[in-house]
Amino acid sequence: MIKLLLLTLLGITLAAPVHPKSSKIYVWRNEKDILVFSDSPRADAEEVKTKPGNIIQLSTSIDTEVLDITPQEMLEEYEIVINTPKNNATIRDNTGSIYISGGIKPRFKTGLEVQLLLDGKPHNKPQTHSMFSLRDINRGEHTIKMLLLDEEGKVIASSTSVTFYMHRASTN
Repeated sequence: MIKLLLLTLLGITLAAPVHPKSSKIYVWRNEKDILVFSDSPRADAEEVKTKPGNIIQLSTSIDTEVLDITPQEMLEEYEIVINTPKNNATIRDNTGSIYISGGIKPRFKTGLEVQLLLDGKPHNKPQTHSMFSLRDINRGEHTIKMLLLDEEGKVIASSTSVTFYMHRASTN
């Protein structure tokens, strides 16, 4: 009879729901010095004190129809700048040579090309880097701009225009 009463009490105790406010959290460090959290106490564990209201209620009916779980294509935003020459710089070279360098963020990847525009017109063909060496540029004011092209030749980024002045000694 006593056994039956003890078994009934044990069954009622185990079947009774645990209220979230009565749950305790314990923390300790394992042998690899990593923090371990548990609801079971240990000899070397400390109880974590939580603020009232920090309870997560689990729901068995979650409406996932409002969630957009379709894979999203990550678009990389490219930026291209002209580092050399600086805007309004005067280049003094009697041969009319100028070195132009640019920078691209994020890193340049295979398939991309850079087109240099000199005075609004494409200078040579697009290339796979952002360094250009121009020769025999006439005296006077010039503008340059760099365009970053994708695999299909579509412009995906453009630099701001840079104005420079080529100074060549006069033959007069």
